[in-house]
Amino acid sequence: MLNQEKIPNILARNNVKVLAGAGPVLLYAHGFGCNQNMWDRVTPAFTSTHQQVLFDYVGSGKSDISAFDPDKYANLTGYAQDVLDICDALDLKSGVTFVGHSVSCSVGILASIARPGLFDKLVLLGANPCFVNHPPSYVGGFEKEDLDGLLDLMDQNYIGWANYLAPVVSAQDGQGLVTKELSESFCSTDPMVAKVFARTTFFSDNRKDLPKVAMPCLILQHRADSLAPISVGEYVHTHLAGSTLKVLEVHGHCAHMSDPQLVVEAMREFIDMPA
Repeated sequence: MLNQEKIPNILARNNVKVLAGAGPVLLYAHGFGCNQNMWDRVTPAFTSTHQQVLFDYVGSGKSDISAFDPDKYANLTGYAQDVLDICDALDLKSGVTFVGHSVSCSVGILASIARPGLFDKLVLLGANPCFVNHPPSYVGGFEKEDLDGLLDLMDQNYIGWANYLAPVVSAQDGQGLVTKELSESFCSTDPMVAKVFARTTFFSDNRKDLPKVAMPCLILQHRADSLAPISVGEYVHTHLAGSTLKVLEVHGHCAHMSDPQLVVEAMREFIDMPA
């Protein structure tokens, strides 16, 4: 637990925002290269029923980049610890529903394993515990060589990398609103931070952690997602005991941005289920 002196630093470090509301807590965690604003199309649906907490990972959004430690954030446990720090700073002890996108699904899983009493449920949007293919038993979506090439592109032409990756993630062309928002977010991230976060995101393997989760989970799988194929959603569902898998009729990796009403409807149904 944090001492009182550290609380303001934690809240500033991660640019923590609490949306006023009565009821249980929804804690939202954004994906790689993104920020808390990506949840703006979802949060209005829960203002009357929940207290909502948003934050930026260190180095993302309006967080305190001076707090970025490349060694700490070379492992997803560093990001999971920040989630726990935020909950401690807000004096959250139980009853939290974690809502994570992409790599944050693995972060939430790690945080829930470390502090199972803190969380009631996990909502996992576009989960992928291992982006690298391990044939024949696991298809994560990428060959290691392709990811190495993507990281090399970050070094050679950072803006070009951002403009290449955004439409891949959104499954829209370069003029799509989601593509533009993602590209702007990628480009606004410090390249050194982005490189560390990218390597941590794409080369982590958290498959072995799935059976350790002890709470209800909703897996929201996109129908056509180059970053998390259907086979990945099915794999996660199989290895998360008692989980619920819902396939969203969405192209791309960001239903909370492109089709937020589908995410809201699935969340409401899941949250209303008894734990």
